Amino acid sequence: MAYGPALARSGDVQGHSLPLGSTAAGVLAAPVVDVRGVVKRFGATTALAGVDLAVMPGEVHALVGRNGAGKSTLVSLLAGLARPDAGQIRFAGEPVPGLAGRSPGCLSVACVHQHSTAIRELSIAENLFLNRQPYTRGAIDWRTMRREARALLDRWHIGVHEDTRCAELDAPALQLVEIARALSQGTRLIVLDEPTAQLDRGEIRRLFSRIEAMRREGATFLFISHRLQEVYDVCQTVTVLRDGRRVLTAPVEGLPRETLIDAMTGDTGGDGIAELGMRRMRTAEPVALEVAGLAGAEFDAVSFSVRRGEVVGLVGASTSGRVELAEAIAGLRKPRSGAVRVHARGGTAATTLPYGDVGAALDAGVGCVPKARHREGLVLGQSIAENATMTLARRLAPWGIVRDAVKSRLGAEVIASLGIVARGPQVPVATLSSGNRQKVVMARALATNPDVLVLVDPTLGVDVKSKEILLAQVDLARDAGRAVIVSSGELDDLRSCDRVFAMFRGRIVKTFPAFWADRELIAAIEGVDLDEA
Repeated sequence: MAYGPALARSGDVQGHSLPLGSTAAGVLAAPVVDVRGVVKRFGATTALAGVDLAVMPGEVHALVGRNGAGKSTLVSLLAGLARPDAGQIRFAGEPVPGLAGRSPGCLSVACVHQHSTAIRELSIAENLFLNRQPYTRGAIDWRTMRREARALLDRWHIGVHEDTRCAELDAPALQLVEIARALSQGTRLIVLDEPTAQLDRGEIRRLFSRIEAMRREGATFLFISHRLQEVYDVCQTVTVLRDGRRVLTAPVEGLPRETLIDAMTGDTGGDGIAELGMRRMRTAEPVALEVAGLAGAEFDAVSFSVRRGEVVGLVGASTSGRVELAEAIAGLRKPRSGAVRVHARGGTAATTLPYGDVGAALDAGVGCVPKARHREGLVLGQSIAENATMTLARRLAPWGIVRDAVKSRLGAEVIASLGIVARGPQVPVATLSSGNRQKVVMARALATNPDVLVLVDPTLGVDVKSKEILLAQVDLARDAGRAVIVSSGELDDLRSCDRVFAMFRGRIVKTFPAFWADRELIAAIEGVDLDEA
């Protein structure tokens, strides 16, 4: 797909752009929200770089992009939770108010998330008029509140009784109540942030049916979803952000799925990582790890095996279950059923890991870099040496107490091998940068010479140089004959994988061999069938 001159502003995909301020039908209208040239920086990081967005009255406008594209930052600016460093945001021609300038009775933007913010023990009427109840002679006028709640529910065709406790509602009904509450406050734009993540297919259809009806009656939505098929199901217009820039605004009708995927990835359907050359496949190596029918709250019936010297990737959106699956394999999370078996070197019998037991996983030969490194991977008040050798206590000393000299020696080796920038092994981890802290976590995972290495978002929040060093450890682990699982939402973390399992809503939906193309992998992650394009 060629990227050419913009039809409206810089960054659009040629032939599929909408001039901002136009509807999908081409009729000029005043936008509900008009974002022009917005820039937002966080220190040296530019989260948004000259972004434009126009959401028209009575439309469902999709905002999509990969992790880190800038979606959350843009929504925080729209909601007045932060101020742009440059550019303008206007609602019906007026600047977006900050927190101090907002009227409690009229909000420009309301966000409806996948997890309801309704107070479950209160009735629907009480939630609809929370903090703005009608009063008569200093007391809440319950009759008036119920009557107005009933009128509001009827206005938006929400078939629930106003006296029903929110705890008794299913997820779609709760979301509709929150939408109705926002509309009753004069909210101009409803942001739907991953509204279907916790819903089944029937619930999604019901929710979309009501959203479409509300749209036809004048409600305006900004729709954020990791499932691109939903863009085609419920949206009229789509805007794509990539690396903090707007790269596409287009009507959904007639937009090829390949174009949407290409805009998100910057890929044009090439051969992915084929230029790295073919690697020797490990089909003859013995199995090091078996995952058999593993099921938990966020994943179900997952089965696969990993051979020695093989790197396997788990990729998916935040709701895919990939993080929770990897944590269950490493003993950080208890699954409901299924089994994880580790085959030690030397042909001994496989060890079936007990559920949620990190110590047993370590003893069986599983090392892990957890996602929550500050909580599960590090003791911030202790030194580099103490953190790096923490998993070795039982091996280095019969009573679990390692001599300081041994810790210092091993800590110095860690600093040298991973390029940790620090004055010495006794430096507290709390004083290190994010990249150097993550190197200490990696060292801790490798310290026990594991047969299986589980890495969860191993380069999240680190600088480019640290990322290179951390990912180099994956290749070294492969060469050492370890089985490696890399669970990540970042494609660069998965480039060296021999296989990648794409997960969607708790299940592996497709397996990709090495040298996958970005667009095909992204399509599987986002739930898009390119064959339907």
